[in-house]
Amino acid sequence: MSLQETLEIHVKAAIKALFQSELESVEFQATRKEFAGDVTVVVFPMLRVVKGNPAVIGEQVGQYLLDNVDLVKGFNVVKGFLNIEINDSYYFDFFQSVKDKTNYGFVEQKEDKAIMVEYSSPNTNKPLHLGHVRNVLLGYSVAEILKASGKKVYKTQIINDRGIHICKSMLAYQKFGAGETPTEDLKGDKLVGNYYVKFDQEYKTEIAELIAEGQSEEEAKKNAPLLLEAQDMLIKWEAGDDDVVALWKKMNQWVYDGFDVTYKNIGVDFDTYYYESNTYLLGKEFVAEGLKTGVFFKKEDGSIWCDLTEDGLDEKIVLRSDGTAVYMTQDIGTAIQRIKDYPDVGGMVYTVGNEQDYHFKVLFLILKKLGFDWAKNLFHLSYGMVDLPSGKMKSREGTVVDADDLIQEMADTAEDISKDLGKLEDYTEDEKQALYKTIGLGALKYYILKVDPKKRILFDPKESIDFQGNTGPFIQYTYARIQSILRKADSGNDVSVSLSDQTTLHDKEKQLIKQLELFPEVIQNSAEQHSPALIANYTYDLVKDFNSFYQNVSILGADTAEEKNFRVALSKLVSQTIKNAFQVLGIEVPERM
Repeated sequence: MSLQETLEIHVKAAIKALFQSELESVEFQATRKEFAGDVTVVVFPMLRVVKGNPAVIGEQVGQYLLDNVDLVKGFNVVKGFLNIEINDSYYFDFFQSVKDKTNYGFVEQKEDKAIMVEYSSPNTNKPLHLGHVRNVLLGYSVAEILKASGKKVYKTQIINDRGIHICKSMLAYQKFGAGETPTEDLKGDKLVGNYYVKFDQEYKTEIAELIAEGQSEEEAKKNAPLLLEAQDMLIKWEAGDDDVVALWKKMNQWVYDGFDVTYKNIGVDFDTYYYESNTYLLGKEFVAEGLKTGVFFKKEDGSIWCDLTEDGLDEKIVLRSDGTAVYMTQDIGTAIQRIKDYPDVGGMVYTVGNEQDYHFKVLFLILKKLGFDWAKNLFHLSYGMVDLPSGKMKSREGTVVDADDLIQEMADTAEDISKDLGKLEDYTEDEKQALYKTIGLGALKYYILKVDPKKRILFDPKESIDFQGNTGPFIQYTYARIQSILRKADSGNDVSVSLSDQTTLHDKEKQLIKQLELFPEVIQNSAEQHSPALIANYTYDLVKDFNSFYQNVSILGADTAEEKNFRVALSKLVSQTIKNAFQVLGIEVPERM
């Protein structure tokens, strides 16, 4: 039971004993630094059931707690705020109970129902870029956080491997590729992406020629021979044309192989895959069923719609007049198919950019109207765009920041900074390169994940690798510093900590333990809010508290062996908590820096 849960019981008992009234809940907040106290009770909400002056009520409740509750050692009241001081013994006991837990903050799986988290979901006509990186890091981290909070999780993606955009790359390769194949220096996804750019270049040339011949821009865009050929290729693909399908399979495999390298480099994985080529026909049977039950209606042209106007939305098409599916149809079918494939799934998280907010509102509402109970447990993990100081990225114009190039740039930047610091003289070259990658990736991931998902990000690679401030490298460096302390203390084995003679904690020790105590709650809150930012910024606060402790309290030079052992063990728990927090963010921590 947490400190606040324990205090809530006693505060309710105080109100009942003093005023013969029942409190439904107690509101707590952190005690402001200028006042003595460890936790603050807000008195004002109590006025709903207790009449009187808030300051007087606070005094009466504070005195009751001091007289009747062992863990309370003092209090003060500032207007309507009751600041409570907690006995050091409480923090000693808490520390003793968790100091040896390597999985501190994590909860064993406690539910039979699973959550499926979808992320990445790229197109097979180009390599992964910076926008995908935010998606992948968010989705992977939320999946790991949900696991840490006690949930069973499946990680999945749906690969958009069909459609006109895929045919554009295929056609350009067919016309201009001259048999080119991936090499060690040119991954398959990049090769295919080059031909997507090539298509756009040639397409624009044709448009310009048609406009010069007298067509309007709109007409020229529709009549450009390359586009007509790409549309014809899509029709052939849907008809199962052997040559087109063979080319499609070959080029897609190049892309899959390239994606796998990127995913491995960035440190994410998946449990299951779905492909749009297998799912784009799903959903039709449920549209037919919904038509019978009145969820959908048919218009005069034969198209089928869902009327969501009473729900504050609008009418949404789910089947065209020619009987072909739209994306909504496919998404309805895919969601239902996933439950068929994994019957233990009771909810899903879709990691998709905020330009699709409306789409997911409609999707979730339609699934509820179709009567699926699990539809109430669907969540759109909506996120903002990632911009660079140089501006927006455009795939078809070849101005995107390639994910692999970005990862390498981060490692190179980390190398430059590390060389300037000059602390790696005893490292082998392989150890240095591994460390540069760890620092570079840690900087990238932390910079992106520390921001609330809904907010847009301006990503500056150099700023992210600063070894000071709220950055991944700053936290990694603190972790490595603690490992150095532990090596010097020869604490490879468990440290025996006896606190029998220690009666008081240093303020910095106490603050550190108070921060550590919050970690399990932060994990749960982060899971509920689908926000890795809560964990990232918690970790930064923990590191700041540790560095303040490190600068103000002697660890290895403590006055007694007992104090030294305690401080070493406290440092060890801090490092374990940093490691656990970064683990769910997908960030590695180095033993040395």
